Amino acid sequence: MTTRSCLILHGWQNHRPEGHWQHWLADRLTELGHEAVYPQLPDPDDPDLEVWLTELARHLDRLAAGSERVVVAHSLSVLLWLHAVARDLPGLAGVDRVLLVAPPSGSVLARYPEVEGFGFAGNVLGPRLDGRTLPHPTRLVAGDDDPYLPEGVQAAYGDPLGLTAELLPGAAHLDLDAGYGSWPSVLEWCLDGEAKLTVR
Repeated sequence: MTTRSCLILHGWQNHRPEGHWQHWLADRLTELGHEAVYPQLPDPDDPDLEVWLTELARHLDRLAAGSERVVVAHSLSVLLWLHAVARDLPGLAGVDRVLLVAPPSGSVLARYPEVEGFGFAGNVLGPRLDGRTLPHPTRLVAGDDDPYLPEGVQAAYGDPLGLTAELLPGAAHLDLDAGYGSWPSVLEWCLDGEAKLTVR
């Protein structure tokens, strides 16, 4: 069996509630004999990008050697991941594949002082984040009615990153409010990067 080491990154105001699909995912992966790293990032209600980047580098460095290394980032941590890519954060080279889930748009981040620092200048992702230069096989998925993505995920992130976004009907922000306490297809993706992502 291929062993996997999966780093699961939460978003703004997420205190890792047991009912959230990320908690569910970490538990299922562990039960199957894989390593699931699901850290509580510092000050989730008032996060600091530099602190979160430091924590990300630390957790990447601790992923098990000799396993397939997988990253699942939700909401604000998608922006964290993109900043890490733009800066060539140490540890990125060891990652095998990445799933970006429901990133909030720059226009939404700009409305909240607590997280506006995670946005990119002028809401432009920049040439370093062109799809040709993303360092890992990456998939991008969001609800087709996400209130934190009024521009739509393809316009806000898919086109700038050179990715074709996968839209899930009625999935909103893919959080507990949208009913995502479990999400079987994300577990399937962690086990097989070609798996289809579907609504819960």
